Amino acid sequence: MIQFPGSPFNTMSRHKDKYEPSNPRRSHTFMPLEEVNAGKKSQWMELEITGTIRNLSPNLWKLQHLTSLYLNDNHLTRIPPEICRLTCLVQLDLSCNKLRNLPPEIGELVTLRELLLHNNYIRALPLEMGKLFKLQILGLKGNPLSTDIMTLFSEVNGTDKILSYLLDNLPITAPLPPMRPWIPLGHPDRNRPTCIFTVMCYNVLCDKYATRQMYGYCPSWVLKWEYRRKSILEEIRHYSADIISLQEVETEQFYNYFLPELKRDGYDGIFSPKSRAKTMAESDRRYVDGCAIFYRTAKFSLVYDHLIEFNQLALANAEGSDDMLNRVMTKDNIGLAALLETKEAAWSNGIRPDPSQIHQPLLVCTAHIHWDPQYCDVKLVQTMMLMNELKQLTQDAVGHSFRPGHNKADPSHTQLLLCGDFNSLLDSGVIEFLNSSRISANHPDFKELGYKACLQKGIAPFSDKTNEFTHPFRLSTAYTTDVMPYSNYTYDFKGLIDYIFFSKNTMVPLGLLGPVDAEWFRENKVLGCPHRDIPSDHFSLLVELEMSPTYSGLGSNGFIPRR
Repeated sequence: MIQFPGSPFNTMSRHKDKYEPSNPRRSHTFMPLEEVNAGKKSQWMELEITGTIRNLSPNLWKLQHLTSLYLNDNHLTRIPPEICRLTCLVQLDLSCNKLRNLPPEIGELVTLRELLLHNNYIRALPLEMGKLFKLQILGLKGNPLSTDIMTLFSEVNGTDKILSYLLDNLPITAPLPPMRPWIPLGHPDRNRPTCIFTVMCYNVLCDKYATRQMYGYCPSWVLKWEYRRKSILEEIRHYSADIISLQEVETEQFYNYFLPELKRDGYDGIFSPKSRAKTMAESDRRYVDGCAIFYRTAKFSLVYDHLIEFNQLALANAEGSDDMLNRVMTKDNIGLAALLETKEAAWSNGIRPDPSQIHQPLLVCTAHIHWDPQYCDVKLVQTMMLMNELKQLTQDAVGHSFRPGHNKADPSHTQLLLCGDFNSLLDSGVIEFLNSSRISANHPDFKELGYKACLQKGIAPFSDKTNEFTHPFRLSTAYTTDVMPYSNYTYDFKGLIDYIFFSKNTMVPLGLLGPVDAEWFRENKVLGCPHRDIPSDHFSLLVELEMSPTYSGLGSNGFIPRR
């Protein structure tokens, strides 16, 4: 008997045990003739084939819209590999048949949440079943499976443990991904001295977030930090950027791994954990993640660094705003800035600069903005705070002399390099504000919440005439979706959320690192990252920039002078 929505028959009784769903299957009825004549379409998503069926029609695998398929209580001895075409299946019932095995292709049904297999003759589960990371209900009772499997299954969270065991033992047969392409964008200016350097931005995915609960499609060994950190460091060393901006670096890993390793390669670095670290015992503080900046000491020296704590800024500028206190202050994201000074080795285009131009200030900032899509207002407010702090830093730079006997740095001549995981797409208020230097006070990302007064007073310049908040930098982003469709690649989300911004009046991108080959993901059915060959759920960004020296009097090198 075949049943689907539109059938007048009641459903047949089915095998019941503790793995059965609690909600009974709904009954279905015929569509009235008048609705049929009126052209109404039947939107049936479920199909039941029950009786003494021994073979299944190949046409069944063409019904790729199905979300539920009930093949229980038949005489089926095999399920063909073509079942993998039903990629929308959420429920699959194969119980009470005569199955001796399952096709490996069943692992392609990654949307499955319920798989009932009880009362068959199955002796072993295919390792590919481990890829069913969304599976919540698994019925195995009544099969001659090994004692080890059934013992594991009987434990608390037995389904998860079975899936993890299968996935951990499934060989990864995908070839290495092709080398990411280098995309040339321009040529160095050979007519005048310029500073050429490379910048990397990379969210390395800290250990405490790399869990099977978050990345169920990943084998446990792929998620282990001891495995991933080697690949991360190899990638950093391979691209050998002059400035490296990292997010989600655990405190202990910065001091005991990244810093000593990169010092051997001629780098020095600074780091700060998220604000929560201040409230923790030392034993817990070492696991708090934060942001890091490394710089090649042959090309740059550090003048000073500055921590930007968004929760403290929210508290200081709340001005009675409940939204600022309850939504922004409760998030402990940070930014970290380093004021660098160029050295002679950075001027590598073949034309020696004037000695007075060698030691140029470069303000480098890395940031990790709040992640939750439901808090687009918090992301935007944090970014506005960030730009205000960077403005203050450029003004404070006046008090620092870059070389004895030289003129002090003019804030309007301080060039800015802003890297980070902004957790924001190109069409967001965050990126609009950074790219255009302004944002409407009525922008939908503010969610009509009570931020305007406190933003106006202490965080961002405001124009009553245009009803806009502004920041004083002229920035451009090296990466757009035309070049990099996604910098974050997981099963549930793929998008460009990491960026490298630079002062567009004095910096020109000469080239950048392109994306991982999309065809490699498709051909090898890679659901998301991390992966054996990709150690984070983010891809690193890398750009080569050519920076012109800042001459006094021009007043537009990355900073718009206040009028």
